Amino acid sequence: MDVDAFVLAHRATWDRLEQLIKKRRSLTGAEVDELVELYQRASTHLSTLRSASTFGSDSLMVGRLSSLVARARSAVTGAHAPVSSAFTRFWTVSFPVVAYRSWRWWLGTAVAFFAVAVVIACWVAGNPEVQAAVGTPSDIDQLVNHDVSSYYSEHPAAAFALQVWVNNSWLAAQCIALSVLLGIPIPFVLFENAANLGLIAGLMFHAGKGGILLGLLLPHGLLELTAVFLAGASGMRLGWSVVSPGDRPRGQVLAEQGRAVVSVAVGLVGVLLVSGLIEALVTPAPVPTFVRVGIGIVAEAAFLSYIVYFGRRAAKAGETGDIDEAPDVIPTR
Repeated sequence: MDVDAFVLAHRATWDRLEQLIKKRRSLTGAEVDELVELYQRASTHLSTLRSASTFGSDSLMVGRLSSLVARARSAVTGAHAPVSSAFTRFWTVSFPVVAYRSWRWWLGTAVAFFAVAVVIACWVAGNPEVQAAVGTPSDIDQLVNHDVSSYYSEHPAAAFALQVWVNNSWLAAQCIALSVLLGIPIPFVLFENAANLGLIAGLMFHAGKGGILLGLLLPHGLLELTAVFLAGASGMRLGWSVVSPGDRPRGQVLAEQGRAVVSVAVGLVGVLLVSGLIEALVTPAPVPTFVRVGIGIVAEAAFLSYIVYFGRRAAKAGETGDIDEAPDVIPTR
């Protein structure tokens, strides 16, 4: 073999590999793939060159190429897509496609929640006996005339935002955590919260302060409840995958849905943070009610549009939101 011709033919490949090794900490996904491919080529070149070379003038070239391959191997074994790439993929593919694909569960959860809240609100508002069982007239008067409205303004905004975020995240976390019990307790958790909302709404509407309640709840409540519905729906969907896995192995479906629940849990941290900020900064703001409610509607519309746009696009591309190269959960031969 003409070693000089061989080196000349492959010099460009080795130079490009050298460039990628030097910038390995800032490689794009495509460049990572290129690095792996060029490393494999250079390894083959090194093997060929060693076989054809004799100890003499070619040994220097073999040594240089050996060093290049060794450094490339180190870069490949430690190479990964940049954090920004993984971050972008999560928010444009993984999270929205999981939410989009579970829209039936999501919508069903919302309908059931509001049905319970409305029925209980009507029951409380129309029955003095129920109101008497809830509390004394002075207790109810304190609630409807002071406690509800002061709840949103009696604490500093920053501290209140953190408190709201923690509380909302805890409710969503309960729904996520209960998915390990196949989602069975989740309807009871949601029912409890729907009943509490219905109780307060019934008392407020009976006192003629329903408008005040809606003006306080809608700015943040639309986005907040949407996040809770998504958390609950994901957990219950996981449980249903055990009951009805379809035509795929039950273990595979369960593993896939479990990873989807994790994606939802991470995504809802950001969603509930936005909801908490709205509740702390917008809900108690001294602006007209329609402005506050309008901000809440815009936030909700933006979130739903985000889920539909990115989720539908990812679903059409065949994405499921599952991790790349997910492990096979069924033993194979």
